[in-house]
Amino acid sequence: MQVSLTATGGLERKLEVAVPADQIAAEVDLRLKKIARTASFKGFRQGKAPMGVVRQQYGSQVHSEVVNDLLRSSFSDAITQQNLKPATGPRIQPIALDPGADLKYIATFEVLPEIRLAPVESLAIERPTASVLDADVADMLESLRKQRPTYTAVERGAKTTDRVVLDFEGRIDGVAFPGGEGRDTPVVLGAGQVLTEFEQVLAGARPGESRTAVVHFPDDYHGREVAGKTAEFTITVKQVEEADLPALDDAFAEDFGVKEGGVEQLRKEVRESMERELEEAVRNHLRAQVMDALYRENPLEVPQGLVEETVQEMQVDIGRRTGAKDASQLPPREQFIDPARRRVALGLVIGELLRSSELKVDRARVQARLEDIAGSYPNSDEMRRAYLQNADAMRQIESAVLEEQLVDWVVERARITDKPSSFKELTRFGHNSGS
Repeated sequence: MQVSLTATGGLERKLEVAVPADQIAAEVDLRLKKIARTASFKGFRQGKAPMGVVRQQYGSQVHSEVVNDLLRSSFSDAITQQNLKPATGPRIQPIALDPGADLKYIATFEVLPEIRLAPVESLAIERPTASVLDADVADMLESLRKQRPTYTAVERGAKTTDRVVLDFEGRIDGVAFPGGEGRDTPVVLGAGQVLTEFEQVLAGARPGESRTAVVHFPDDYHGREVAGKTAEFTITVKQVEEADLPALDDAFAEDFGVKEGGVEQLRKEVRESMERELEEAVRNHLRAQVMDALYRENPLEVPQGLVEETVQEMQVDIGRRTGAKDASQLPPREQFIDPARRRVALGLVIGELLRSSELKVDRARVQARLEDIAGSYPNSDEMRRAYLQNADAMRQIESAVLEEQLVDWVVERARITDKPSSFKELTRFGHNSGS
């Protein structure tokens, strides 16, 4: 077999391969003889037909099969001979496939880049530090109170935290549209339940009052039929209700499942939950720092084929989440190119780091992660069995655990600077609770 390698720019390579005709002929003869031992032909006993008859009947088909097999096997042999690591499958351009002639073709493909990792000890990483303060617990309890308001009708203009009960009807270019109409719809002002332009019109509105809101739907609005369009809503306020928050007492604690110990026990359980949340948030921030540092300090030229595959995966994933019914409803590919390039590069860097560090998945951590997941379900034993019987699910757990191990391994060796932070900053509690 003759092989000629050409670098055509970047990571693209071109292999010109020639497989001798006698090698092809030998393989064709071998397969025809095998067929001849069992084939039946009219006028001949089974297995006794002359090779000329067998070749006439099966020669063309067998030659095609041999050529297809040799295309695969010769490419595999060629890349091994040239010590290449293809990133994606090759584009095969046949030159000669005819019976009796050498098999010649050109295979064009991208190779994986050579990775020279920056020393882990040179990576600069910020590790957030924080603790759950009494004030954080108090804020969380206040947030819990806000989740259980009671409402009383008032005869005044609506203000933030009030609940407004209203009817509305929307039109785009004078035409009603699906989802644009509502009756007895409750809207809590300041809670971000409706678009800003709609909510702003409700400020100061009194029971029985009608108002008009002109609302522009964002281009990325979840309702695709109205995204990017402007609607006019006619709104009738039927009731304005003032929020009353419950007292922080034992009855309140019982509402949140605390049967004994009252408010103090609730406060203790809230703190423990917040500390677990903070621990997870610190780990997530540290993971992000490690990944940023690995990406920043190990610049790579990445195979465009892998980037394109990743772009398509991201498009399909978003499309599935947003209910896209066909390819025309998928988001534009351009917005995914940079994230896809980063994902591919990090995947290559992490793979090389795992290889060079010889890290192996910790089975005890896998078991602990499985127990945590299963324990979050009421039927934990059943869920545990379901995961153990699902190879893909277990591979995902193992992958997550191995990534955790890698982060720990990097943090043990990198240049770490502790950065003081707070529960709110790390968990975005203040943002999520609306305070």
